[in-house]
Amino acid sequence: MKLNYHHLYYFWQVARSGHLTQTAEALHVSQSSLSHQIRQLEERLGQRLFLREGRKLRLSESGRLAFDYADTIFRQGEELSALFTEGGHAHRESIRVGAVATLSRNFQEEFLRPLLDRDDMALSLQSGGLDDLLRRLSAHRLDVVLANHALHGDDQHPWRSQRLARQPVSIIGVPGLAPLPAFPEGLRGRGLIVPGPDSSVRQAFEQLCDYHHLTPTIIAEVDDMAMMRLLARDTLHLAVMPPVVVRDELRAGTLMDFGVLPGVFEEFYAITIRRRFESPLLKQLLAHSREMQLP
Repeated sequence: MKLNYHHLYYFWQVARSGHLTQTAEALHVSQSSLSHQIRQLEERLGQRLFLREGRKLRLSESGRLAFDYADTIFRQGEELSALFTEGGHAHRESIRVGAVATLSRNFQEEFLRPLLDRDDMALSLQSGGLDDLLRRLSAHRLDVVLANHALHGDDQHPWRSQRLARQPVSIIGVPGLAPLPAFPEGLRGRGLIVPGPDSSVRQAFEQLCDYHHLTPTIIAEVDDMAMMRLLARDTLHLAVMPPVVVRDELRAGTLMDFGVLPGVFEEFYAITIRRRFESPLLKQLLAHSREMQLP
């Protein structure tokens, strides 16, 4: 039996809205008729396409895959109409990347670099808190999440973490602070800008200070790397951060690397979720980005 595209269209519309009743009203059909046609599509495909969460419907993994195909089919139909009316654009493959809001923008740019010059795909880059990004990943609204620590999956949350890069952490400050004695003497009595207490970099830095019997003078705790970069540039305080965060300032000479902190690193990870159907484009990107060499 051939696929009924009328059923597929109704499924596509429900998947876009997430609400059966609203979609039925918009399509001027009864809710029972709409439900019946979606069930027929599920029977034809042999897969459950929706999971119910209260009054809202959420796509299953098979539903996400079916939606991607349906979205391609019906959006190409819209493009065909646009092509003869107002000029249209060819369909492009898409990839949806989430990044923890505090993550280095320079790292994100390096990760995405293989995609930036391609005109045959559409890139969606979203930022937010890790918990929110993981919810979007679980709901198949993201393909990958970039973070600075790994996650260990379980049956309920089948996360997979691939390390992309390991970046040393340095003491960064304006050139006017030179000369600066080597660690740890160079930090005694100096005001420091450090990552927040939950950061793996902060924890490694504190362990290093304990080993050297150094009590650092903390001026500011900053989770956002962009803000830390500004404070390092516009104050006379030293900052504990990966050089990749201030790559452009180091090249321009507005900031200076006063030395690597031994044994302190920041690691960058790509978090995906185990799926039966994986995006070929994502596979290519992760393969290309394996153990990135950050400038």
